[in-house]
Amino acid sequence: MEQRHVNLILIAILLIAAVWIDLPQNPGIKIGNFEKRFETVLGLDLRGGMQVILSVPPEISVTQQNLQDAAIILENRSNALGVSEVVFQTAGERIIVGEFPGATNAEEVINKIRQVGQLEFVDFGDTPLPEGTLIETDFGLTENSAPESTPTAASTETPTPETTPEASPTPVPTRYHTVLTGRDLKSVGVSRDTLGRYVVDIEFTDEGARIFKEWTTQNVGKYLGIVLDKRVISSPVIREPITEGRGQIEGNFTSESANALAVQLRYGALPIPLNIEQIRVVGPTLGQDSLQKSLLAGVIGFIIVMLFMGIYYRLPGVVANLALLTYAAITFAIFKTIPVTLTLPGIAGFLLSTGSALDANILIFERLKEELRNGRNLRQALDLGWKRAWSSIRDSNISALITSAILFWFGSTFGASFVKGFALTLALGVMVSLFTALVVTRALLETAVFDLFKDADKKPGWFGL
Repeated sequence: MEQRHVNLILIAILLIAAVWIDLPQNPGIKIGNFEKRFETVLGLDLRGGMQVILSVPPEISVTQQNLQDAAIILENRSNALGVSEVVFQTAGERIIVGEFPGATNAEEVINKIRQVGQLEFVDFGDTPLPEGTLIETDFGLTENSAPESTPTAASTETPTPETTPEASPTPVPTRYHTVLTGRDLKSVGVSRDTLGRYVVDIEFTDEGARIFKEWTTQNVGKYLGIVLDKRVISSPVIREPITEGRGQIEGNFTSESANALAVQLRYGALPIPLNIEQIRVVGPTLGQDSLQKSLLAGVIGFIIVMLFMGIYYRLPGVVANLALLTYAAITFAIFKTIPVTLTLPGIAGFLLSTGSALDANILIFERLKEELRNGRNLRQALDLGWKRAWSSIRDSNISALITSAILFWFGSTFGASFVKGFALTLALGVMVSLFTALVVTRALLETAVFDLFKDADKKPGWFGL
């Protein structure tokens, strides 16, 4: 089996996967605890929503790490609003910009941002609770009191005859005992255990270490719930007494999930105060009618370009059109997999990278025609066409990637999310266009001239000559 046949098989598998991901009603993937959905995410300018600008008060000293941690905490909180793909990003040294696609209730957004955030370590006894469960605890029932040092098991409070004259058929919810709170934590970090698995390392203050030692000594094999704002984020089991104020939280962590939990533990509340400088409702830049007309114009332009390639370059042009469709399917599948939030500038970046994909094919085909005019046979012309066009393709695409990197940095630094969207879609499109030009187009063209039309070398008109 020749290399082009191997490439064709790989291309077919990749294309089938991409088309499946691109389906509008794609069900996603669910394997055990792993779940991945493939959805098209629209940005503020296409979907509408709200934008919030937050700033650190001038009298407060702040580090870039504080600002980044605050943005992560705000993003985690805000996604609980039921608004998908909320994004908070730092801008400069003291600004955080939040974007809420699809949000319309300004008061709800503001309340979520201003939420204090209370971290608790809760006695779950013998039964762990699923992540996300909302519970009641005994913390705060006495006046500003810290949790008692004497450990108690989870208990269910039942109305007594003295307080309730008539028995009620409705049970009272379980109220769990808070062993420690976030203020008892001294430090939090992420490391790997001896098996290479990610774990979260915690260290308590002296008082916290004393309380934790007493509780873990008496509760080996029990579950300690980690609760933020009365909602469970983890339920590790106590495997042995923890006597030195240090411990590890184990779980099926990835690097990202372990660091996310560490941030939640490190800062139950925001690490810095933030003022709301501006909050505004953003309507879609394009209405539904304008968006449909824009899509129609894009389809017409795409068809015209494909007709030009087929008429001017003949057989290579038809192959390039197939490669271009493959490019579009793969790129859009990548957008849905990451996912990339599509904005008008982001779509512009994608269309610009489509031009790069055609440019690469045009350079190759012009070199191919030049080699055929110089008397090369078809196989030699194909090899030399790709080889001699490569340097120009490489340099132009590297320039585009460098520009994309600069724009992405600019957008990240100054909170210009639309610039980031343009840079990201352009860079992804350029990389996929390189693959389609150098692998897909060549595999399809070689298959056409060597397997399907074996007398193609005797028909120069098929190559635009």
